[in-house]
Amino acid sequence: MKAPDTSKIHADHGRVRVRGAREHNLKNVSVELPRDALVVFTGVSGSGKSSLAFGTLYAEAQRRYLESVSPYARRLFHQMPVPEVDEIDGLPPAVALQQQRGTPTARSSVGSVSTLSNSLRMLYSRAGDYPPGQPLLYAESFSPNTAEGACPQCSGLGRVYEATEASMVPDDTLTIRERAVAAWPPAWHGQNLRDILVTMGYDVDTPWRDLPKKDRDWILYTDETPTVPVYAGLSPAETKRALKRKETPSYQGTFTGARRYVLQTFANTESASMKKRVARYMVSTECPLCRGKRLRQEALSVTFAGLDITELSRLPLERLARLMKPFAKGEVGKETAAAKHPEQLIVTKRIAADLCARLGVLLDMGLGYLALERSTPTLSPGELQRLRLATQVRSSLFGVVYVLDEPSAGLHPADTEALLAALDQLKDAGNSLFVVEHALDVIRCADWIVDVGPQAGEGGGEILYSGPPEGLKQVERSHTRRYLFDEIEAEARTLREPTSWLKLEGVTRNNLHDLKAAFPLGVMSCVTGVSGSGKSSLVSQVLVDLVTEALGQGAPQEEVEEEPGLEQEPLIQTEGRIVAGMEGIKRLVRVDQKPIGRTPRSNLATYTGLFDQVRKLFAATPAAKKKRYDAGRFSFNVAKGRCEHCAGEGFVMVELLFLPSVYAPCPTCEGARYNADTLKITYKEKNIADVLGMTVDEAHAFFEDQEPVARPLQVLREVGLGYLRLGQSATELSGGEAQRIKLATELQRATRGGALYVLDEPTTGLHPLDADRLVAQLNRLVDAGNTVIMVEHTMRVAAACDWVIDVGPGAGEAGGTIVASGPPKTVANSRASRTAPYLARYLR
Repeated sequence: MKAPDTSKIHADHGRVRVRGAREHNLKNVSVELPRDALVVFTGVSGSGKSSLAFGTLYAEAQRRYLESVSPYARRLFHQMPVPEVDEIDGLPPAVALQQQRGTPTARSSVGSVSTLSNSLRMLYSRAGDYPPGQPLLYAESFSPNTAEGACPQCSGLGRVYEATEASMVPDDTLTIRERAVAAWPPAWHGQNLRDILVTMGYDVDTPWRDLPKKDRDWILYTDETPTVPVYAGLSPAETKRALKRKETPSYQGTFTGARRYVLQTFANTESASMKKRVARYMVSTECPLCRGKRLRQEALSVTFAGLDITELSRLPLERLARLMKPFAKGEVGKETAAAKHPEQLIVTKRIAADLCARLGVLLDMGLGYLALERSTPTLSPGELQRLRLATQVRSSLFGVVYVLDEPSAGLHPADTEALLAALDQLKDAGNSLFVVEHALDVIRCADWIVDVGPQAGEGGGEILYSGPPEGLKQVERSHTRRYLFDEIEAEARTLREPTSWLKLEGVTRNNLHDLKAAFPLGVMSCVTGVSGSGKSSLVSQVLVDLVTEALGQGAPQEEVEEEPGLEQEPLIQTEGRIVAGMEGIKRLVRVDQKPIGRTPRSNLATYTGLFDQVRKLFAATPAAKKKRYDAGRFSFNVAKGRCEHCAGEGFVMVELLFLPSVYAPCPTCEGARYNADTLKITYKEKNIADVLGMTVDEAHAFFEDQEPVARPLQVLREVGLGYLRLGQSATELSGGEAQRIKLATELQRATRGGALYVLDEPTTGLHPLDADRLVAQLNRLVDAGNTVIMVEHTMRVAAACDWVIDVGPGAGEAGGTIVASGPPKTVANSRASRTAPYLARYLR
């Protein structure tokens, strides 16, 4: 990216003026920002950058835009709360590109987000090669999400779902009485079905596998629903006698076959836990009609360049661009076009040229390894944001403010250069860029820096500096300054030697093919490589899967499952084996960026377990003992202690129809979450609600004489989370904050050594100062006899490791091999590694 020309900033291109911003921790700040420039918001994690960029500037721009929209249309937008600010002048319309997961459906894909799939469907409709005699198909016939295009057998999912005997009866040595039919509901409903079978004369005390096949098939697969008398609690012989005598039954019971129960429950239940339970008994297979291609046969019979539309959509974007290039230039198809339909050549050239131009932007963003069919839930937040950014680059909008949240997240330094070029294009088109960013390479390219701080949370919320980058050198209170201008020297250190090696062979998954890999144990390792090279496939998927299997731990730790649905991606199987080194690993701990909870009831205090200790302290006070309050009384999840009006939420939702819903403090407890009697109990003159309102730093000082509470609080401070409130909802935490809470929870446990810690990009969302703190904590884990393996793009962190494994050399098909492995200096000298020159900068 070309060096920023700050001279134009002082010309009157217009300014955005903010007066009296008080959103979250912002302390009544005022600031002026240039338009038509790259403005980067910096500062330590939690300092207030996002509160200013997104919570104030973007929220106000959205509010103003929506005022011009009809009330009905406003309901279609996810509306942000009205920001706490006195005045904002000169604010153009804004587009926000935030870090967020893709919509949790396999129907949303790279092609739909980039809108490239629309062009491809038009290409097949108008310029595809049709079989003789087949009528023209419209573009929607090439979409699996429309009635015209979806395969009739799988409804456009590509997979069919069925409940089989093996899935519904996992242990056929059990009898029906012993719950052999595991798919049936638990508790009374399941007992009812077993009692009905007794009435009907079926044998419920013989092992399932010894029952006649005819009986087994009827019990599992029948669609009949007979209603019969049930004699609860009677044995089969007693039931037979009662029927003969026509005794009065306990009730009349209606039978449901196991498959019918599973499929109906999955389709109709509103309970996520019920849906999740029955989904375990369903197996998916490739649709036999469309062979997983999701479309009707008529659409699949149309080809372009010898491929049907699904085959073309499965090509990496890089190969798709190469395939389209000759068509865009009009070099292919002249002969057939002249003979059949000359207008086809014009249509082909026009659509192919448009596809090539739009693919070019995606390739520039380093996304050439993705395929159009790749579903958005499988993309990282950084990949999804860059995908949406590429779409904006092609939109040719003018005079817009783009507000971006760490666009470099998940990007290798080599790919960051392409990202900066795309941002340059948006700026040159007459737009303003407001970017929240921690990556020093991006900050150095800013026309204007707004440094927020000096600390996080209550210790932040001030504008330390606003101006051209050079001026930040003079700001003593800025933590960003020291890193931006290389004022921090890397400490001289002795690299640790591996205690042994974890060796993998035959690794095959995604772009990894029959790979051998060796990970050193007893040290801190970093796996690097360009975006899409195969790092996460190797570490977060293959390594985790194989070690989990070898340890017999069951599902990898820290997984938070989405609500199950039929549109989920089929599970990809890992191939490979561990050939050495497992004797050195006793436990696997995966520390990822998934949320620590899905509801506001989960928070930092409850997740780390420190709240249990706090509640015990309150229960031990003389006043609590006198009233016989136990520790459960001080939980906002338990009826006896919480506020009845808000059920311990602390707020009530007020629907405002056409305006965004407002969450107001509960009028009964005023946001305290507890009832009045519970709040009368105090510890050191603070009630339980006061404690939840404290930051980690404040709570540490308050509980310094209580080691069981102070210890976990100290660890949270050491990973840079001192600014978070104890009662802060899990839903308000960023992925990076959630990951550090998980790490802190691990650090406070007594480590005996022998644990393998796997982290995927742990410095995402972290200021370099916080990244240094994190590395210090990871070093503590290794010094205690554990192993740390992380996937990381931050070269400063890679340089601080004992061992680096570089995957590449390129992305997608051009990656998937280990190009260099060794101490940081060895990898930095590798000619085959694209990481080497960037790593070398931090190894002077």
